[in-house]
This record gives sequence, C-alpha cells and structure tokens, in this order.
Amino acid sequence: MSEQFLIPTYARQPVAFERGEGVWLYDQAGERYLDAVSGIAVCNLGHAHPAVTRALAEQAGRLVHTSNLYRIPVQEALAERLCRLSGMEKVFFSNSGAEANEAAIKLARLHGHRRGVDKPVVLVMENSFHGRTLATLSATGNAKVKEGFEPLVEGFRALPYGDLAALDRALDEPDVVAVLAEPIQGEGGVRLPDDGFLAGLRERCDRHGLLLMLDEIQTGNGRAGSYFACQRQGVVPDVLTTAKGLGNGFPIGACLVAGAATELFGPGSHGSTFGGNPLGCATALAVVDALEAVIPEVDAKGERLRAALRDGLADLPMVTEVRGRGLIIGLQLDRPCAELVGRAREAGLLINVTAGSVVRLLPPLIIDDRELTFLADTLIRVIHDFARDLEGP
Repeated sequence: MSEQFLIPTYARQPVAFERGEGVWLYDQAGERYLDAVSGIAVCNLGHAHPAVTRALAEQAGRLVHTSNLYRIPVQEALAERLCRLSGMEKVFFSNSGAEANEAAIKLARLHGHRRGVDKPVVLVMENSFHGRTLATLSATGNAKVKEGFEPLVEGFRALPYGDLAALDRALDEPDVVAVLAEPIQGEGGVRLPDDGFLAGLRERCDRHGLLLMLDEIQTGNGRAGSYFACQRQGVVPDVLTTAKGLGNGFPIGACLVAGAATELFGPGSHGSTFGGNPLGCATALAVVDALEAVIPEVDAKGERLRAALRDGLADLPMVTEVRGRGLIIGLQLDRPCAELVGRAREAGLLINVTAGSVVRLLPPLIIDDRELTFLADTLIRVIHDFARDLEGP
C-alpha cells in the first residue's frame, strides 16, 4: 500500500496504527505510543472505549440513517442532554466543527439582516482557527492558511485576541452584528485570554445587540475542565459550536443556540443530509454519559502535568512558558520546534507542535497518574536532548 492515490494535503508522519486501547496506540509492528494528541482533541475518552464501542455497534445493528425528513428520537435525546449541560436552548447537528461554525456564520447574517444590516460584519480574533471551508477559512485569523484561496468570503474583521479596548473601537461600526471567538485558542498556540475576557464580550454584545458566538470545537466536551470552557466564566453565549470530542472519533458536530439566536433558523433555512443521524447521535450520547464521570478529575490532572513539566524544564531557558487549562496544554519555546514531534514519537510519545514553537498536549481525559508520569518524563527527556543537541559538542 502507498499514498500515491491520495491528494497530498497532509504531511503525514511515517507511522500507521492498527489498534488503540485507552491512551495507547499500537503501530503495525506492535510498538506502542502514548497518544498525547487524541486525534487533535477528539478521543477524549481514549481509544476503543467500551461503552462507546458498544453503543456504536448496537445502533449500527438497528438503524444507521433515515435523514432529517423524519423524527429521530436519539437525536432529540442528545439535543436535550447538551442543552441541559450547557444552558443553551436548541441544537442543530452537523458532521464536523467547520460545519457547526458555518451554521453560526449563517445565524450571524440572518441576525444582521433582520436588524436591517445589508452587509453584516462578524468580529473575529487574530490567530484564531475556525475551519477550512471557505466561510470558516475567511473567519480564521491566520493569513498562512488562507494563502491561495482568495477571494475570500467578505464580512469578517479580525481583532487582537483578548483585547477588549480594540473591541470597543470596532463596535463603533454600524454593520457589526456578532463576535466569534475561542475561549482558548488551540491552533493558535494554546493561548488563554485574561479571566474577564469572555464576560467582557458578553456585556458588550448585550449592550450593542450583537450575537456572542463561541467556538468550543476544541475546548468543549471536558477538554478544559468543565463541559464547555465558557462555563468556568459563567458566560452563556448566543451561539456555541462544538465537535471533536463529542463523538470520540465518530464525525459529529453541533451548533447550539440561546437567546437572540434561538428563533433565527426555521424550516428550509439550513440542513444536513447526514447531520444528527441515529448512528452519530447514539454514539455521542454514550460519549456524553461517559464524560460526565471523567470531567471532574480533569483540572487536577492538568495541574499535575503542568507542574511536572515546569519543574522538569525549569533549567531550560528555551522553554519560556507552560500554560493551559484542564488537559489542553501548551509549552512555549523560544524557537521553532517541529523537530520535537519526530523525537517524541521515537521515544513512544505522540505530541503536536502548533504555531511553530508551541508543543500542544491533548491527552485523553481518562489518563491516569502512571501515564501522566510517563508523558511528563518522556517529554522532559526529549526536550532536554533537543536542547543539548542544539548546543553542539
């Protein structure tokens, strides 16, 4: 087998996995690796979780798909569960996070047109990432991923992340109808705003009649220590998008609405052939059930891991910060460090580098103390070896 028939949109690593169990992945040679990427914050419950596997198999044996022409009871059950967990009011189900964000953008435009705004503008954040469809790419505050795809969709203006003063200046524009932000910027380098940022967004959106839209594709489903990261600040948005960890590997996304966004969509205004089908919703419902028992321990695990990394790397000036919340953690280096991905893999640890110089750790939320120790010890050793090799003989 080879990759010759695949469009080369990915720079794949030279390894293929045959099976997974908990936090571990096993390659074709039987070697095992601690997965601190989790499919990019997807497998929050780890691999081959028994309850999720059972729900998927049982539902596949009964009914996979009917379309949204008909009622889907398990979809209704999942929607109720997510609304009760989040404080939101209604849900639209999609197949991915990008599609959930597409729904959010459409809601913002509907909101603007109903206010008499001909060309609605959504305020977004620099260094953000919202997807690779044309509209979500346009909303993304990263010039590199946009290269070659112009002309982009109009109607977005990027502001410095976490800067409420810049937001205040932008709100003077009459065409602004919504603000779209991530509670923590994952692809942007695990960047956390000040604690008052989300509350500040909420207050300003209320004052100006704007939709507050939070992208919790990566931070939701327990990753940041609460079911959704915004709940730590006591903030309820008008639109909340999630995906990734919702299906633990099964493709499903959701756009949740509340307040001013609740009645914007009606029959025919949006849709998805596969979104919210019985198989996806039964799987996600099992995921949500399992996550509720796991999430209360996530903060403590994240604190232990960050503390171990800070202690073990304190003597390396090149590691300038260890930051994060829950089990989304970033190690900021003072130089490009993509080389660490291969070095860590050779040591039996899967990591990710984002924003060029940030080691991003997204281990499964079920990780135990012994596995946390392996993760920390291995990464500390790999980074020390990297630093020593840079110094030369």
